[in-house]
Amino acid sequence: MSTIKRLYEKFQPSHYDVFIDINREKKTITGNTTITGNASDRQISVNQKFLTISAVQIAGEDVPFTVNNDNETVNITVPETGEVTLTINYSAPLTDTMMGIYPSYYKVDGEKKQIIGTQFETTFARQAFPCVDEPEAKATFSLAIKFDEHPGETIIANMPEDHVSAGVHYFQQTVRMSTYLVAFAFGELQSKKTTTESGVEVGVFATKAHQPKELDFALGIAKQAIEFYEKFYQTPYPLPHSWQLALPDFSAGAMENWGLVTYREAYLLLDPDNTSLDMKRLVATVITHELAHQWFGDLVTMKWWDDLWLNESFANMMEYVAVDAIHPEWKIWELFQTSEAPMALQRDATDGVQPVHVQVNNPAEIDALFDGAIVYAKGARMLVMVRALIGDDALREGLKNYFEAHKYHNATGSDLWDALGKAANLDIGAIMKSWLEQPGYPVVEAKVVDGQLQLSQQQFFIGDGHDTGRLWQIPLNANYKEAPQIMKEKAISLGNYQELRQQNGKPFRLNVGNNSHFIVKYDQTLMNDLLDHLDELNAIDQRQLLQDFRLLADGQQLSYADIIPLLPQFADSHSEIVNTALYAIVNKLKQFVTPDSAEEKALKKFVNQLSAKQVSRLGWEPRAGESNDDQLTRPIVLGAALYAENSEAIKAAHEIFTNNHQRLEKLSADIRPLVLRNEVKHYGSKDLFNEFLENYRETTDASYKGDLNSAITSTPDNSLITELISEFENADTIKPQDLRGWYRNVLANNAGQQAAWDWIRNDWDWLEKTVGGDMEFATYITVTANVFHTPTRLTEFKQFFEPKIDTPGLTREITMDISVIESKVKLIQAEKDAVIQALQSVNR
Repeated sequence: MSTIKRLYEKFQPSHYDVFIDINREKKTITGNTTITGNASDRQISVNQKFLTISAVQIAGEDVPFTVNNDNETVNITVPETGEVTLTINYSAPLTDTMMGIYPSYYKVDGEKKQIIGTQFETTFARQAFPCVDEPEAKATFSLAIKFDEHPGETIIANMPEDHVSAGVHYFQQTVRMSTYLVAFAFGELQSKKTTTESGVEVGVFATKAHQPKELDFALGIAKQAIEFYEKFYQTPYPLPHSWQLALPDFSAGAMENWGLVTYREAYLLLDPDNTSLDMKRLVATVITHELAHQWFGDLVTMKWWDDLWLNESFANMMEYVAVDAIHPEWKIWELFQTSEAPMALQRDATDGVQPVHVQVNNPAEIDALFDGAIVYAKGARMLVMVRALIGDDALREGLKNYFEAHKYHNATGSDLWDALGKAANLDIGAIMKSWLEQPGYPVVEAKVVDGQLQLSQQQFFIGDGHDTGRLWQIPLNANYKEAPQIMKEKAISLGNYQELRQQNGKPFRLNVGNNSHFIVKYDQTLMNDLLDHLDELNAIDQRQLLQDFRLLADGQQLSYADIIPLLPQFADSHSEIVNTALYAIVNKLKQFVTPDSAEEKALKKFVNQLSAKQVSRLGWEPRAGESNDDQLTRPIVLGAALYAENSEAIKAAHEIFTNNHQRLEKLSADIRPLVLRNEVKHYGSKDLFNEFLENYRETTDASYKGDLNSAITSTPDNSLITELISEFENADTIKPQDLRGWYRNVLANNAGQQAAWDWIRNDWDWLEKTVGGDMEFATYITVTANVFHTPTRLTEFKQFFEPKIDTPGLTREITMDISVIESKVKLIQAEKDAVIQALQSVNR
């Protein structure tokens, strides 16, 4: 794809006066934008997309212009170079694409209503007003918004409202910022507000479809997060307010618009009386992620989209730092171990994966950068490595200097490494280059050869991979002082193993804490020593062993058949993160067995043995004073028992359902999804299906919606699956933002897989029209590949997606996902017999 030239090179805006008149009834926008800036050439351009430009004026006089829709520009001839003030008049449609300015729909007491919101990242501000829509083109903005207003409506924006005149709402001028961070919203909103210690007004806004108490949790987290960041960054929050807005229709999880952060309702609002700890942690980390951006991303912004990781990776790490400070009892870094770490390690092992730092020019390719496993999760792991290397004092000093040097401007990754390196007196840039500029990660093999303890590094692949001899500067984090802090070489020797073992008095380990982005392959001598001392390892250490077992087995460097006999040693752990890793391996074993076969019965018997003692210990009902680990482990082991078709578990879940049928929303959120899913699978009917679907349409509780989705999509009834898929394109039932989850769940249901796969192939054009051009679109391909693992599905996947491989934004995803399915097919063909035999052996 051709390179698009940066408009900022010829025109550097300094201020925008933006007037927008929005007519919801007619679904139109009319506006005029006045841009003051420096023209370094007489031929300048500003961005537009889907705008109808009626006039461009300078000093009240029309000037010539042309529109290039392919390049998304208005090309303008100015009389002379230097400072110029342009006024552009335009009109545009109000769309339902969840990009630009768009309506969000919801119901109150059965009446359909809407609020208007915005989403301008990555390149959608140009759909709202003409602008140089590039991160480097920072300017100040004065917004003036008019709309078909009726009593009881509220309008909010990045800055406080200044005044209202003739129905036009004028807002205070912003600080210098990028176009993609501009935001406003209006409609019938409720809110709750508070003030931080330093005087920043914090508010949470939502539609009136929600109970007021659902705003409380977010308000508390937002206030505490801003107070924490001001101290940690040693830099004041630079705006007078921080609004958090829940939008009923929102494609991304959340968006860090400066001063007006927008969220999916599910990631901001929750019932404080009945929400699982898991969901509370999720919502808290989303809020702290977006508020971390108010400094890192908003105050200082990446210079261009190739440094997107600079925004996202840092915010992804800081969300955990902040929540750990606010709620240390949640042990939030354990969530990092169960979410970010495995996601990054799995994705980054596929040949063809993007590096964290990616060159990109064309707007059509930018959204493809938002690979959550790489730009967010892997990048965050890189920064966790840096934090572990330099410590918090140097981190804070470096960040303070970084903000001071670049505030209200732009920066690159090297600017951050320079600031942190100076604070730590360490060449951070050299270490990080090997991690950010090249894809993948190493497996470090630790083995005893001729009595010597030797380490070697090599790129790790799941599936076929082209080894180009890459090397990384690896923070080893070893528990023997004889190991270097950083391993740069291909191979090193640490000395005589027996002497080292005796001197250190414990089994040799690497990547203690699991903070570095590599996995370890121990030889049999070292592994046996670790397993013999398993009870001396903490939860993260045990989890890391299981994590590396799974990855090595996926990469066929270890056999799943050899892992199976080891799993009972971990089954009685009281740690949630150990159980999560254990049952991640169990879920991998499911791909080796055919549904409803004798081999699947053998797997279910094994899973029942693994989970039985924990189910007996924890039971179904939460207990007063129980640990967070017990609360989080309960649904894991109960879910395993239900998969294993444990008759007592099935009966217990049915009894809970029967006793609470009229108050399902009040059921404990920890076990509710299991109870509802069990009812559909084992006691389902057409009436129950209709009841659950109607409950889904009517409830505003995002957690309950998710549970109903999980239950409805698990039906074994083919006729009900057909009926469900007929609702996929009905936005009154399933909003487009939620459709991917419904599709994935039906696809993962053996009874529904064919119908879901037929739907996406038959209706791909509709899907592309509805969510295409959005950063979530390519993930439909990802979730399909994550489910498929047979030769037949591989062939069908290639037949359908290979003709689309040149579609901008989809190329890498299609190529990688073909490899993902191929690797699973080869693994199953190579190991299935051994896995089945191992299951039969442990069941004897």
